[in-house]
Amino acid sequence: MDIYYYIGIDVSKATLDWAVFDGKLIVLQIQSPNSETGIKAALKLIKALPGFCPKTSVSCCEHTGIYNALILQQLFGASFPVWLESSLQIKQAGGLQRGKSDQIDAQRIAEYAFRFRDRLRLWQPPRQLLQDLTSLSALRQRLLLVRSQLQQPINEQAGFSDPKRQKQLVKNCQASLKAINADLENVDQQITQLIQDDDQLKELFALMTSIPGIGMATATEVILATDEFNAITDPKKLACHAGVAPFEYRSGTSIRGKTRVSQHARKRLKSLFHLAAMSAIRAKGELQDYYRRKVAEGKNKMLVLNAIRNKLIHRIYAVIRRGEKYDKFYRYTLA
Repeated sequence: MDIYYYIGIDVSKATLDWAVFDGKLIVLQIQSPNSETGIKAALKLIKALPGFCPKTSVSCCEHTGIYNALILQQLFGASFPVWLESSLQIKQAGGLQRGKSDQIDAQRIAEYAFRFRDRLRLWQPPRQLLQDLTSLSALRQRLLLVRSQLQQPINEQAGFSDPKRQKQLVKNCQASLKAINADLENVDQQITQLIQDDDQLKELFALMTSIPGIGMATATEVILATDEFNAITDPKKLACHAGVAPFEYRSGTSIRGKTRVSQHARKRLKSLFHLAAMSAIRAKGELQDYYRRKVAEGKNKMLVLNAIRNKLIHRIYAVIRRGEKYDKFYRYTLA
């Protein structure tokens, strides 16, 4: 793919800053509202550049969640190749930096796209069904957080406050908790209905939830993180993305740090795999036996749990690759 123009876009809630780099100079720098009209006006100016063709350009922007939803939609609709990159990746690749503004950030993004053009990864929009599932999953997480913030403090002070006052506090929250639980049930029903109405999603969820410890919430997050296993096809990469892959930390003979997981991870996915591992070791089976055996050998409990998280990830990819549900009674046969 021959690229002649590298477009860096700094995304914020209200505005977009554009910088067009030709490999030597910034040939255009503008600011536009983060709206459909503003984006179309900016694209019109960019298309007026000498010899410009959308197919010989790449538009690079940071992943900013909902704020870049409109720009991604407009760029993809106008046949502009799009590169969606982590903001931390762009920042660390820039080396020592002095000063910061939206205009400077747009230039740095454009220069990043030029410097690392050999690592170009074009963005493709997920299916509309997955976008709906993403919105429902995010809403479910917020409802769970609100319920926890409301209910947990009351439960914690149950044994330390006057019984009459405690009873009144519980009574005051009953209506709110009832409404939150009703909303949660409604969201769960919508998620289930989305899955049941799509044969591909239904099959993927059936395969993943056949694994002991993997529930609907974990399966949903895995589907969204991997874009139905199209974006992340290797279990080791998903383990790294989820923050459960161990990495070595040492340098020469002076620095010998412990092997540990990286903090750069998808926190929600890591939390769900931890809950899945805890669920797996409570049920009778191979993973419970493995956990007890390793702990008895003197292994750190969190280290063993992390190994179980990795086992669950590899089992997910195994059932997806084979297209068969997990068989907990399977026995390997020697050749």
